[in-house]
Amino acid sequence: MYHTWMRFLTPGPVHHRLGLVCLGVGLQYGPLPTVGPRTLDSHVAVVISSGTGWYETPDGRRRTVTAPALLWLTPGVPHHYAPDPGTGWDEGFVGFTGPATTTYTELGYIEPERPVVALSDAAGPRAVIARIARAARRDNPLLEVETGAAVHELLVALRRARADLAPDGDPVLKALARDAFKPMSVADHAGRHGMTLAELRTAVRRGAGCSPKDYLLGIRLDRAKELLAATELPVAAIARRVGYDDPAYFSRLFTRRVGMPPVRFRAQEARAVPGGWSNQVPDPGDLPRI
Repeated sequence: MYHTWMRFLTPGPVHHRLGLVCLGVGLQYGPLPTVGPRTLDSHVAVVISSGTGWYETPDGRRRTVTAPALLWLTPGVPHHYAPDPGTGWDEGFVGFTGPATTTYTELGYIEPERPVVALSDAAGPRAVIARIARAARRDNPLLEVETGAAVHELLVALRRARADLAPDGDPVLKALARDAFKPMSVADHAGRHGMTLAELRTAVRRGAGCSPKDYLLGIRLDRAKELLAATELPVAAIARRVGYDDPAYFSRLFTRRVGMPPVRFRAQEARAVPGGWSNQVPDPGDLPRI
């Protein structure tokens, strides 16, 4: 005997333009029947929170699946899987599609080459799947938008729950962020960590979904924006604070990435805040009442 609940959704063309849409959500447990062999036209994330089973690759190799785990079912790739018949497993699944899947794959959030991914904990992803299930009620006027937005959240939760990533952040990324404002080249950063350039690129791509150069640039420009908005420091001084000795080069780089020069960004975003800006992220529940 097995237990299954599921909903299938049909978002309209305008919802597809949001980037991601949810096509279905389900919760199942017990000795479920074998799935496949089959091939889908869309993505499905299957989160196994308890139990064991198997997954068979297109070349016929069978892998053991032990919870907590994620099964990536990607378009055009045959798949075949099932829980152990004696014990079954507990699974939640979400089907989705949209043009944003290409970008999420490029960033490493969706991994077609890794159909079985070990998770450190399934609680986070399962909580998002539960919210999608609640949003999928038939009388929900926000159905397509609410479930589509939650698919973005699910992809983040799945990435955070991967067992091969440290829950408190990758040490290489933390070190890069700590040293981001020093006038160091990418090669200098690699040398500091005893890594080759190729090894550093692989580590950063795996942890942040981008190149070391883009990772460092994002941190530097974020800080530059804060200084432009919160202080009256000259642009040249800000450039030096975020790691650029040449203010003209910094201004060109800022303009190319942000879409406007630093002086224009300051004119739009400057805030005169009594007592200055806080460096701590506030808890909205603790904000004083006015």
